Amino acid sequence: MSNTNRSGRGKNRRNSAASQGQGNASASRQPSQSSRPSTRQQGKEVRPQGASLSAVRSKGRARESAPIEGLPVSKNEETVIDIIGMNHDGEGVGRANGYTLFVQGALPGETVRVRVMKTKKQYGYAKLLEIVKASPDRVSAPCPIYDQCGGCQIQHMSYAGQLAWKRQLVVDNLQRIGKLNVMMEDAEDTEQGIRVLSTMGMDEPWRYRNKAQVPIGAAEGGLVGGFYAKGSHRIIDMESCLIQHEHNDEVVAKVKEIGSHFGISAYNEETGRGLLRHVVVKKAFRTGEMMLVLVTNGRDIPYKDEWIGSIREAIPHVASICQNVNKKQTNVIFGDETRVLWGRDVIYDYIGDVQFAISARSFYQVNPVQTEVLYGKTVEYAGLSGKETVIDAYCGIGTISLFLAQHADQVYGVEIVPEAIEDARSNAMLNEMRNVKFEVGASEDVIPLWKEQGIEADVIVVDPPRKGCDPRLLETILEMKPERVVYVSCNPSTLARDLRVLEDGGYRTVEVTPVDMFPHTVHVESVAMLVRDNYRY
Repeated sequence: MSNTNRSGRGKNRRNSAASQGQGNASASRQPSQSSRPSTRQQGKEVRPQGASLSAVRSKGRARESAPIEGLPVSKNEETVIDIIGMNHDGEGVGRANGYTLFVQGALPGETVRVRVMKTKKQYGYAKLLEIVKASPDRVSAPCPIYDQCGGCQIQHMSYAGQLAWKRQLVVDNLQRIGKLNVMMEDAEDTEQGIRVLSTMGMDEPWRYRNKAQVPIGAAEGGLVGGFYAKGSHRIIDMESCLIQHEHNDEVVAKVKEIGSHFGISAYNEETGRGLLRHVVVKKAFRTGEMMLVLVTNGRDIPYKDEWIGSIREAIPHVASICQNVNKKQTNVIFGDETRVLWGRDVIYDYIGDVQFAISARSFYQVNPVQTEVLYGKTVEYAGLSGKETVIDAYCGIGTISLFLAQHADQVYGVEIVPEAIEDARSNAMLNEMRNVKFEVGASEDVIPLWKEQGIEADVIVVDPPRKGCDPRLLETILEMKPERVVYVSCNPSTLARDLRVLEDGGYRTVEVTPVDMFPHTVHVESVAMLVRDNYRY
């Protein structure tokens, strides 16, 4: 991924899902005998100070619109529906007399009783009341606050079912948005269409995250921290997150305990007062080093030396303690100023044989195990023999570039974020790689300049943000005419859109491999290999 924010989503995908209505109903399933988890009782919910419940309810009532006439269902009506698919948000998709309803927590193949909560012209939302017939993929979510926390969306689905659904999500987008021909899973002749392989999952799909970013709030007894409740800024306090590395949980718990002991105040986003905003923890899986970043609403920390001493004593494997100052009234986590309170300004980790220096604010993939899988597939699709020139667009801190540089003659990386390019150059020096060059700028501006300098790419690799490739970059690729294009995607819909453009410009998509970087969430990464129409690989 690049250092660019990847949070943007298309606005029209619900309407499209409502009109299609099929979701991922055709995904293959693995049997399971477990039933739906019961309502959770654990986890403390903290409403931001200054936000009264009556004010929130009054504001909500003001936004309600008049009922829509002529719909087959009405608000608060209860009905029984079959779930025929699941949308990109992990909501079950069902039909009530032809009207599409999205149901959080329902799985494809289930029959459920629901209460209609909200209606629009083409679709509505319903609350799951009862599972009349359960899917064989339904399991009990092991997280005790899964129903409250918004961090995971599909823990109630078996892991085999998740992998199958994610593959089908990619297939559906390629066919529906890209209008691309996808082969049947058991077909062998690639001339028939695009081969979409099974999703590459994890042997152990828990405790995979190497970074925790925990918002801090206040409650009776001291500091609380965890995740925001679904669709809100109410903090769910928790002691353990099953997708975080155990050491991240330990560090966050100790920081809350020590901060409460010294009377450290929590930041209040309503008033703009209070000190501690976020606790950020980074864990290097290979080296074991850890970094703690305290994000504060000001530079002065009461009892700073005592606090740092207590943290070092309680967490001996922490190699770096930093402070980031963010005084702005914003939901952006980091401010502009970062300083080291104790230890080094970076920790070190490896992806494969490549070493990376990780600073407080530098981007680094959060699942190092699957990152190696993703980049390995990228190198495979690039088809390098050691003689090629490769361009890595959206190169970020150079993670993919340095992987490619081990197998290519020369690699050129371009990224619009200056700080990312500084990190990329530092990482190249750290690994003594001299066959890679990084430049700041937009890919669609820099790559044509390289071409004017006589640089011809045999392979172009793109790893864009969620919004996909800039149209001008796609035009640049078509003008450069590399033999291969490798597209690393974090959004199946924009992947499909961009592949359509490249195919119309003379390329053929041979194969796509989904990679499960974030088990138990709805997110899926993909790697696509494209070749020029007249190229035989």
